Amino acid sequence: MSDELGKVLTEAQDSMQKAINHLENELIKIRAGKANPQMLDGLTVDYYGSPTAMNQVANISVMDARTMTIQPWEKNMLQPIERAIIAANLGVTPQNDGNTIRIFMPPLTEERRREFVKKSNGEGEHTKVAVRNIRRDAIEHIKKIQKQGVSEDLTKEAEKKMQDTTDRYISQIEKHLSSKEKEIMSV
Repeated sequence: MSDELGKVLTEAQDSMQKAINHLENELIKIRAGKANPQMLDGLTVDYYGSPTAMNQVANISVMDARTMTIQPWEKNMLQPIERAIIAANLGVTPQNDGNTIRIFMPPLTEERRREFVKKSNGEGEHTKVAVRNIRRDAIEHIKKIQKQGVSEDLTKEAEKKMQDTTDRYISQIEKHLSSKEKEIMSV
């Protein structure tokens, strides 16, 4: 296979892996009834006028399966942290005792579990679309290379490899979604 075709396949595979990594990060943020500090990843707090990641202004720890504590490094950060958690609409209410913020994870109702499954499936669908778009762009690139004089056999082989790679990544997405659904639906 020509170097140019190999490069197209490698770039597409790297992009697909990045899409899978993004899906994994998004699925971590969807709670499954257990306290997980990664739920708060991506939340920003107003730290003296500039948005700052929560884990940079406070220590986040898990006390037990349903309780998370947030210990800010500065006491005056309690209110902004509390506001950020409420604004994030995570389905939890922070409790401020003047020193720390505690978050108690309420047990999930069947309806709420189904909503989380639907949300995780939506994330999976976005990732599948991204993977298919990467495949489409790679195949278009392969066809351009064929017009530049590369043999049709090589380009057909490259297209087949691209489809096989796509199928492999789509099945990985399905595995992630089914394991997340099991995790969410288990009481």
